[in-house]
Amino acid sequence: MNLKPAQMRARLERPDDTTRLYLLHGPDESGATEMAALLQRALGDAAERVDMDGASLKGDPGRLADEAASMSLFGDRRFIRVTAMGEESLEAVTLLLNAERAGNPVVAIAPTIRKTGKLLKLVDAAPGAVACALYVPEGADATRLAGQIARDHGLRLAGGVADRLVATTGGDRAVMTREVEKIALYLDAAPERPADCGVEVLDAIGAVLDESAMGAAIETVVGGNPARAGAELASIAADNMAVPTLRQLAKRLIALADMRREVESGDSAAVVVKRHRVFWKEEQATMQALQRWNGAQLARAVDRVRAAERAMMAPGSPGAILAEVEGLAIARAAQRMG
Repeated sequence: MNLKPAQMRARLERPDDTTRLYLLHGPDESGATEMAALLQRALGDAAERVDMDGASLKGDPGRLADEAASMSLFGDRRFIRVTAMGEESLEAVTLLLNAERAGNPVVAIAPTIRKTGKLLKLVDAAPGAVACALYVPEGADATRLAGQIARDHGLRLAGGVADRLVATTGGDRAVMTREVEKIALYLDAAPERPADCGVEVLDAIGAVLDESAMGAAIETVVGGNPARAGAELASIAADNMAVPTLRQLAKRLIALADMRREVESGDSAAVVVKRHRVFWKEEQATMQALQRWNGAQLARAVDRVRAAERAMMAPGSPGAILAEVEGLAIARAAQRMG
């Protein structure tokens, strides 16, 4: 069954015994991670969480159903969280949904699965599973999200501040939340003691996102220029822009993958660029990228960028250095493609 985000949020806040799988898919991986955390809060702090990922399920597809049917060692509630799920997990999900018993719910984050793929069709048709597509908020939706995050942390935003937050974080939910947390700490704000936040506060402590610098870093990576990419990525890391840059790099690679499929179907790069209404200043670089990369290479690059972003968000992460290392690796790979 397909649900809207508000419906999925309500289901995760009040999980029932009949739903075996909650599938969160689409490009808003930060939003999916935040929504998956609702299940743990609903089950209680003592609930045991079992973590898996799509790659491990490919090699051991029966493990998902086994864990869903297993009891906690101490009798507490438990659930399974799967990250980076893809089409390779089709067998594992099939076994889970067809299992005789599965007392522990599964919440899966699947940012790259296709709407027309077999995995989503399976979940849509299964009575014990629900799915929800999550997209990175843009425009008015992003502004409303910024306001909601601020209210949750006890901040009353002055006019224009929500828009500024969206712009300075690239609309990334996780980065926006971190910025709001930093502002709330600075103002000693909390839901029980709200504080006003104006643009002067952002000027004092907010992240400054230079979109031109971010774009330059992305184009040096995609264009196969590791020498320039190193300097650009180091600057990005110094300005606390690594996560937004990875997110925008993934968007760029996905857009190129969509266009590359049309090129591989027989259309010229020039025709495809015009069809997709690429900004005229970016047409030449886009056509060069379409000649440099093929579809399989772009798909691998997207997977690597998303993996780097997940690693950066993990506890104990070395942080922005992961973005630098991965960006340079992709730039060197693009350089070898010629």
